[in-house]
Parts: sequence; structure tokens; C-alpha cells
Amino acid sequence: MINKIVAIQGDHPSTLNPLTDTTIFLANEIQKKKYKIFYYEPKNLSIINFKVIASGFFIKFDYGKKKFFKILKKTKIDLTKCKFLLIRQDPPFNLEYITTCYILDIIKNKLKIINNPTSIRNISEKLFSSKYQKFMPPTIFTQNLDEIKKFIKTHKKVILKPIHSYGGNDIYLLSKLNLYLIKKFIKKHNYIMCQKFLPKINKGDKRVFIINGKIVGAISRIPKKGSFLSNLSKGGKAIKTSLTITEKKLSKILAKDLKKENIFFAGIDFIDQKLNGDINVTSPTGLKTLYDLSNINLAKTFWKELKA
Repeated sequence: MINKIVAIQGDHPSTLNPLTDTTIFLANEIQKKKYKIFYYEPKNLSIINFKVIASGFFIKFDYGKKKFFKILKKTKIDLTKCKFLLIRQDPPFNLEYITTCYILDIIKNKLKIINNPTSIRNISEKLFSSKYQKFMPPTIFTQNLDEIKKFIKTHKKVILKPIHSYGGNDIYLLSKLNLYLIKKFIKKHNYIMCQKFLPKINKGDKRVFIINGKIVGAISRIPKKGSFLSNLSKGGKAIKTSLTITEKKLSKILAKDLKKENIFFAGIDFIDQKLNGDINVTSPTGLKTLYDLSNINLAKTFWKELKA
């Protein structure tokens, strides 16, 4: 009998916000089924004596307390002793992230790892969307200055995004050519994504949740006044929403493809019924927000689909 242990690879719990955090929401749900939570940071993952070992701690989450977590016992464990492992650290998708995926590859047939480490390494959240460009606003992926200049000349207002960032960080809206900013941006991020600006972002975007190839819910996020960023971490406000026929159709196509790619849990985003090119597979968020808005508990769905 495999131990009833769920390992979580994530940023230290003290950095999480219990009001919105999906990792805590998932952990809290599985605790109710008498699973223990073992938590560790990516830097504490090792291969020792042919085993994949993590140094961390058993932890209990409790929404009712001011300090929402209690560290029960610091220890290190052989991760194959767990039944499930959730990869939940925030990007950036950097060499540490990639290396932890390589290490977890070694044991991926011995426990269920969500999302599959090979799959999240192979699916760059923004580049993967290049397969779906016909459903997106005009977009290029490049570090070539001439191509960017040409793109801005054609589309006037454009969004610049780093390919490997997250959470609305380092995103610029350009209304005219600013060579100094663009050169600096390329120097910092190498490859970037340039996309035609969609003014209807002021009405919000839609985050669609996909679990095990099924569309299970959605929220809308409205940018704060004067901003074009809808991310909740950037002051966006979440509201209830429903999907249009177009959004449902496109979500089904992506859900099917992501399941084929071995992605169990994902979030995709629409602006003005167009895919915005962020296919969140590394640590999708928003489940707690959906629950607070609508009382729909997708953490239950998540564990049920995993047969916990």
C-alpha cells in the first residue's frame, strides 16, 4: 500500500496568499481525505544513492487560522514513497525549473506527478500557442529587431511579452516604436512575443480551467482602471462569467490536445474571444477564486479525476 502522502514542490508557503492560492486550495481538499502533505522547495530536490530525495517538511494547512499553515516535522523523504506529487512553483521557466523536471522524470512511472515533468518541459507556455495562431490576434515570436519594427508598423499598438515569464510580469504596451526599450527588452529576455493589442481587454479576459481533458469552469478578470493587465496579482478583479460558443469550441480543441500531451491541469486565456497565447501548464491558478465567486469546488474535481 502506497503511503497516503501528497508531495508538493513549490515556493515556500510563507510566500503564498491563502485568499487566492490554488496550491493551498488543492492541499486543503486532499487533507480532508486523510492524506499527509509533504512540502519542499525546488532547490531541495536531489538524487542520492540512486534515489530521488527531497528535503522539506510535513505541513498542515488551515484556512481558519491567522497563520494558515503549520510545519509539523522537518525531514527528507524518498519521493517514490508518495502517491502524488504536484509541481506548483511559479515560473520563470529557467534552468532550475528544467533541471527539476529532468530529476522528476526519473521517478514519473512510480507515482503520479501533476503536471507530467516531461510534458511541462516540452510545452513552453507561450511558444506552444504558435500551433493555434489562427485563433489568436496577430502574433510573432522573435528576437529580430527588423521583424519587430515591421510588426509595430503594421499593427500600431502592440504588446511585448517575454516568452518565459509569468503572472503579467515584464509586459509592455507600445503605441509607437521605442527602439531603446525594445533593445533593452531583447537583451534581458532574448526571445519575445509581440502581439497586436486587443482594446477589449478593458472588459476583461477569461481564464478557462481544464482538468483531465475536460473544460470544468471559467472566471473573468477585469484590469484595474488605467491598466491593461488583468492578472489578479496586478490588481485585476475576478467576476463570474460564461463561455461563448467560439470560446467553448476552441477550449475543447485545446483540452483534447493537452490531454494527448499528458497535461492533466491547465488554464487557457481568452481576450475578446481570441486565445491570447498563454497556455498555463506549469502552475495554473484561479481555482480558489472560482470557488469564492460561485461555490464550485474544482479541487474536488481535481482529486476525483486523479482517483485520490
